[in-house]
Amino acid sequence: MNGTPMGQALPRVDGPLKVTGEAPYAADIVVPNLTHGYVLSSGIAKGWIRSMNLDRALEVKGVLKIFTHDNRPRTAWFDRNYRDQDSPEGSPFRPLASDRILFAGQPIALIVAESLDVGRYAASLIEVEYGVEPPQTSLEMQREKAFEPGKAKSGYEPPPARGNADEAYTAAPLKIEAHYTTAIQHHNPMEMHAATVIWDDNERLTVYDKTQSVLNSQTYICNVFNLKKDKVRVLSPFVGGAFGSGLRPQYQLFLAVMATLELKRSVRVVLSRPQMFTFGHRPRSLQTLRMATNEEGQLQSVMHEAISETSQFEDYAEQIVAWSGSGYACDNVKLDHKIARLDTYTPLDMRAPGAASGVFALETAIDEMAFAAGLDPLEFRRRNYADKDHLHDKPFSSKELMACYEQGAARFGWAGRPLQPRSMREGHQLIGWGMATGQWEAYQRPASARAILSAEGRLIVSSATADFGTGTYTIMSQIAAETLGLPLADVVFKLGDSALPQAPLSGGSFTASSVGSAVLQVCEKIKKKVFDLARGLEGLPFHKKSLDDVVFADGFIHLKSNPAQLISIANILRYSGVGSLDEEAKSIPNVAKQERYTRVTHSAAFVEVRVDEDFGTVTVSRVVSAVAAGKIINPLTARSQVMGGVVWGISMALQEESVLDHKLGRFMNHDLAEYHIPVQADIHDIDVIFVKEEDKIVNPLGIKGIGEIGIVGVPAAIGNAIFHATGKRLRDLPFTLDKVGFSSLNAFS
Repeated sequence: MNGTPMGQALPRVDGPLKVTGEAPYAADIVVPNLTHGYVLSSGIAKGWIRSMNLDRALEVKGVLKIFTHDNRPRTAWFDRNYRDQDSPEGSPFRPLASDRILFAGQPIALIVAESLDVGRYAASLIEVEYGVEPPQTSLEMQREKAFEPGKAKSGYEPPPARGNADEAYTAAPLKIEAHYTTAIQHHNPMEMHAATVIWDDNERLTVYDKTQSVLNSQTYICNVFNLKKDKVRVLSPFVGGAFGSGLRPQYQLFLAVMATLELKRSVRVVLSRPQMFTFGHRPRSLQTLRMATNEEGQLQSVMHEAISETSQFEDYAEQIVAWSGSGYACDNVKLDHKIARLDTYTPLDMRAPGAASGVFALETAIDEMAFAAGLDPLEFRRRNYADKDHLHDKPFSSKELMACYEQGAARFGWAGRPLQPRSMREGHQLIGWGMATGQWEAYQRPASARAILSAEGRLIVSSATADFGTGTYTIMSQIAAETLGLPLADVVFKLGDSALPQAPLSGGSFTASSVGSAVLQVCEKIKKKVFDLARGLEGLPFHKKSLDDVVFADGFIHLKSNPAQLISIANILRYSGVGSLDEEAKSIPNVAKQERYTRVTHSAAFVEVRVDEDFGTVTVSRVVSAVAAGKIINPLTARSQVMGGVVWGISMALQEESVLDHKLGRFMNHDLAEYHIPVQADIHDIDVIFVKEEDKIVNPLGIKGIGEIGIVGVPAAIGNAIFHATGKRLRDLPFTLDKVGFSSLNAFS
């Protein structure tokens, strides 16, 4: 019998379609009589529209209609109709709802034409007169007006304090206080947001949308436009990257559906790259950490405060400071997080929301505290290792972080690190080694799956989840193949269709945990049915056997006691006269059991940087990322996920920043020419280690999820390495050339 599919480093099953260009994306769908919608964006960030002159645009041949706030069709009125599964508290943005301008680049018109070029040209002829108000887009200027969020983001709760952090800080012999900032970032997936809405004569809509949840998009459409679900089908079989930008329905979906219903024609709306900067982003944060230890370097006090941004119409908050309450053992902890309103669009979950920002500050402060205590940063973390979640007073379901430290350090060669900064160099390059710990939640959500086994022994499994580069197609196929003992080639997994069984939003690193558990459950139901059929066949050795007495492998059922006695699964169905087996299952988390534990994925990132002593340029020459993420279904796709997160961590540390002009309230670098991300020459050796970890609590498969953990901690590790190389402490992301310095590096103390 061959090896089991789970645990094998198998190539992506959807890979051939992608590399040959045959995978259809939302803007690739071609239908007869398709029209094109072009979005006209606001030229101001705050104020109102005094007037819009459409006359010249309407005269352009091929223009069918121009939608504005003056003629937009009436839609659902109440906030609850506009809310989606990822909505923060507040009043969601309504495109073309009024003359008010709430943020720069807000859509103010949709020009529907026979071609995109015609629509774009007509948009250039529209004359708009604004009433302008000064926008408030500086978080620093609004920090005094910051407030504590209530319910805010779903899942957010103000973290509790413990002990007396202020008194302990005052009494401790060693202490630090430092301020940290993180920059605004935009998701910038390769595929821009698009929706193609197909109209048919039965007044049904088939919608191809770039989304991380077809069910979320379907519910949004039905609620806003008062349509029944059997009239709307949303498809998204392939997504060209998302990173959180597809969690909420974006305005291109609303505009395309609105125009289709009004014109009774198919409409496509694609956003331009600059328009990708007009919805959602990682929020800017201002953070302060005060930390103290005793003479032995044991933490006595941790106080972490953060202020981040939200919009004027919704309250968005991330778990920025909570990681400081659970990451290390300390009896005295105080955490505080406030949000301030700005004249921008509501921030949006972006890979490791909250953790990417909060752990950066925490892990930089830990490095500073270790240096103040005269301890190696790894030794300091070991001394303050948390063997339980002190924030919530719970044990961890599993925690192999110490193994991450040990294996990562050994692979990296950390034992050879000198304690003092500026101790390693090659020519004009100062070399530094830094490290940081990563944390991310490991959750399971309810999910359903369907499985159909044919008489030919082929299995089709389906769930309305998404794959935006994460490998979902592949690992779900592997889970199904192993559970039923089928060759991977005989298994097909379908997703990205609202007609399929229910699945949660694909995000938060819980897709594998949630949908994978449903796939396991439904395939086990099929497995039992197949065995029951086998037991009913005369002349076979399975009559008085139980399921525990057999093995499903290679498309056959084998007797454990005598593997030579076997029958193919296909023949079982044929001999039983069964054309196919069809089952559906819903996987429900065991909340009562799970809530007794804290479920977290952990990592340790070790980084080497080289800083040019004359120019201050920084190169990340080596990274070792050791990850404890439960059971790894596919080491190949898992490694790609962690590597992608590490690359983004390098980008977050050294390059990425959405720059606001506070006078205009507009992002100025709203394209890939000026919004800097790494290219091939910026990325060097990345080594990923998966530490063995068993977890029977997190879900039936023991999967923890790895989409987010790769980025968490990497920016801090890079900053810590820069300090070790140069002696200069950097606390404001990104660490651009002006912050690192030029020849002044020679004067560092």
